[in-house]
Amino acid sequence: MTPSLETRASRRAASRKDAGAGEEIGVTVHDVARDLRRDVAAVELPLPIDGAEEATASRDRLLAQLDEHLLPRLKELSSPAVVVVAGSTGAGKSTLYNSLLGETVSEAGVLRPTTREPVLAHHPADADVMATGPVTELSRVVQHEGVPRGTALLDAPDLDSFVQQNRSTAQQLLEAADLWLFVTTAARYGDALPWQALARATERGASVAMVLNRVPKETLTTVRGDLLQRLREHGMTDVPLFVIPDVGPHEGLLDPSVVQPVRRWLTMLAGPDRSRAVVVRTLKGALGALPGWVTSLADAIDAQQEAVHVLRRRVTEEIPAAEQLARDAVAAGVVAGASVEARWRELSGAVGVDRVKVRGDRARSTRRAGRAREAALEGLRTDVVDAASRTLAASGARVEERLRAVLAGPGAPAGGEAVAPDGAARTAAREADVPGRVAQWADRADALVGDLTGDAASGPRVEAAVKAFGARGLATLFLASAAGSGDADRLLERVLGHLATAPVATLRDDLGDRAAAVVDAEVQAVLDDLGPSEPADDAAAGLRVRLAELRRLT
Repeated sequence: MTPSLETRASRRAASRKDAGAGEEIGVTVHDVARDLRRDVAAVELPLPIDGAEEATASRDRLLAQLDEHLLPRLKELSSPAVVVVAGSTGAGKSTLYNSLLGETVSEAGVLRPTTREPVLAHHPADADVMATGPVTELSRVVQHEGVPRGTALLDAPDLDSFVQQNRSTAQQLLEAADLWLFVTTAARYGDALPWQALARATERGASVAMVLNRVPKETLTTVRGDLLQRLREHGMTDVPLFVIPDVGPHEGLLDPSVVQPVRRWLTMLAGPDRSRAVVVRTLKGALGALPGWVTSLADAIDAQQEAVHVLRRRVTEEIPAAEQLARDAVAAGVVAGASVEARWRELSGAVGVDRVKVRGDRARSTRRAGRAREAALEGLRTDVVDAASRTLAASGARVEERLRAVLAGPGAPAGGEAVAPDGAARTAAREADVPGRVAQWADRADALVGDLTGDAASGPRVEAAVKAFGARGLATLFLASAAGSGDADRLLERVLGHLATAPVATLRDDLGDRAAAVVDAEVQAVLDDLGPSEPADDAAAGLRVRLAELRRLT
């Protein structure tokens, strides 16, 4: 076999190998990539810890790569290889694009941005295999005989366009392309943009070629050599480089001889087998780039979960002391306060609530006087309920302040500030929550009076007290005593003796429990922001499983 025949045979074998790999990739990897996409989309990184912002950007980039290139490509490998002509404003992309086709297909002019609409051109014979997807949805699709079979040429907007929508569209199209034909100029190849774009392509494993446009003849050798050196320094020694000399001011298409090397290169890519080989190489490159992205994303999830664990531990550590402080405040009898004392003095002077006569062990009063005392005691009940509400709200406010210091103060754990209590929101929540808790406490007092009245052993003495103060009035005295009113406590001792001890203790403990519950609500609000203590599934582990599947299949 002659060398030329041997070379052609080797190329055919390589094409068959790439085509077979493409079929295997398309058949076996698509489902795994789709599952990976679902798992990546579900990733949440809510805590602003170190690396979270970068990981979120990486997640979004990974989703874009899956949505705009990998999944569409894996689903339809027979579609022509998409070659995107990209670059910065004024690099001459559209002029080069039209010159390659031999006809003005994409509008170019002196106004910037010149490329207002992406244009995708493919050979008419490829119409039946041209897959729909992000590229076709974002572009004006045309059929043109000048496009080599098996490829589709895409003229993208400027990467540095003044129009945000154009920049966004250009990035989407780059993510969707199989091969990047990056156009820059002799005056601008040293700018940051070309190297950022090339690094982006390398990162995702895309095939790349470069066109250095408008190179003055007198500096052509120097500029070409410098650019090749830069490519080597960036690890891009295999990137094809095409140099187009500066032809001076002109309108319309470039001379065919100027763009012939690029056209010849595109023609070399043409044909189902060779274009599929380009697709497969880019797919393999993109799939090869996934492990780094997915691993870093999984690491970021682990970091988030560790931060949540630390925050949850620090928050829950505050519960015992805060609950005990709230209970102690109730047990110490500080609930009643000055307002209750003032109301008692008023009742004592107005209706003589504390001057009920007791003979033997029973209060002596008419029902009419009892109804008057019961009505007068409504004011005391209101004051006791208000005082209890203030006490419970204060317990909640104290723990809120403590949690804020733990989570956002000096030495706070990573991410704590993001879940520290919001003062206004928590105050509003307590204002909505505490009154209901205290109302239930007051209702408990009424129920306890009912229980005492039905007790045969203590019935006569309790019935006498109910006659003297009314059932609701007696319950109010229980509430006041439980809140710490010594006056109410002494009056109950006179009219009920030891029978008042258990109800008052029950109400005091009940109020302590409710104060602790308010504390728990403050803590729970932070824990709720941190999410479930035991996630239903481990997102990081799921991503690593998908990654292992991809590695096995590719």
